[in-house]
Amino acid sequence: MIPDYQSLMRPVLACAERGPRKVSDVVEEISDTLGLSAQERRQMLPSGRQTTIANRVHWARSYLKQAGLVSNLRRGWYALTDRGRAVLDDPQVVLNARYLAQFDEFQAFRARGHRDPAAPGPDAEAAQQETLTPDETLLAAHRRLEEALAASLLEAVRSASPGFFETLIVDLFLAMGYGGSSEEAGRALGRSGDSGVDGVIDQDPLGVDQIYLQAKRYAAGSAVGSGEIRDFYGALDLHRAKKGIFVTTSYFTDAATLTAADLGARIVLIDGEHLARLMIGYNIGCRDKDVLHIRQIDESYFDETAS
Repeated sequence: MIPDYQSLMRPVLACAERGPRKVSDVVEEISDTLGLSAQERRQMLPSGRQTTIANRVHWARSYLKQAGLVSNLRRGWYALTDRGRAVLDDPQVVLNARYLAQFDEFQAFRARGHRDPAAPGPDAEAAQQETLTPDETLLAAHRRLEEALAASLLEAVRSASPGFFETLIVDLFLAMGYGGSSEEAGRALGRSGDSGVDGVIDQDPLGVDQIYLQAKRYAAGSAVGSGEIRDFYGALDLHRAKKGIFVTTSYFTDAATLTAADLGARIVLIDGEHLARLMIGYNIGCRDKDVLHIRQIDESYFDETAS
């Protein structure tokens, strides 16, 4: 279990007790002290740009610096201040954001950031945020927004007409790179009774390879069973097709998933949750509301010792 960044404040402070330290070395030292496994050391933030342990150590160092407990020497290096050494020498100090709030420098830092994600709040959510770095808080909020968006998209799709659902599927596959135009991508889409196939999607703009499609706009509680998968497989066999995609706005039973895996043809199952994620990923039925540019300091710019 990787500690939250506030729990790492004292270890980060202690690592510089004997002199200036390089942050990357401190990450490794703390990882060793905590006995983190190789998997935990490699655990990445959802952004995939930094390991969780490195992110939390960096934020711990950053907050200590804002409160005047450490100072930055040069790119990636920090050292204890007199204030930091006094705190380190007092084992009674519970070092966290609440403790740092007593220092004017930290209060000024919070004021610059308006509402700090780690500040104590009146409710449980704010208390939980105290254990997260600002990066993690932002990413967690983004996940919650996308989960809410996915639920809203599925509700809208289930409420739409069958014709609109067919258009949506064509738009999605076009956005994913299938076919060339709306007409070419879904030539047979919506031809009910066509031997158990709802549509034919060109896998390429020239139509050299094709994928057969089955689309079921079901309510949330109406599952797709193994019988429907076998029927679709039979339709693929009738058309001598080797590839099929079964899309539903509900979900597949375990038996349906197992049946699709056991059959000879390549059948891809897309349930409602997956469909919503694809719609978000390819901007179908949704659009960007706000774009936030998250920047960080370029320490190399201020490194006067660099050649």
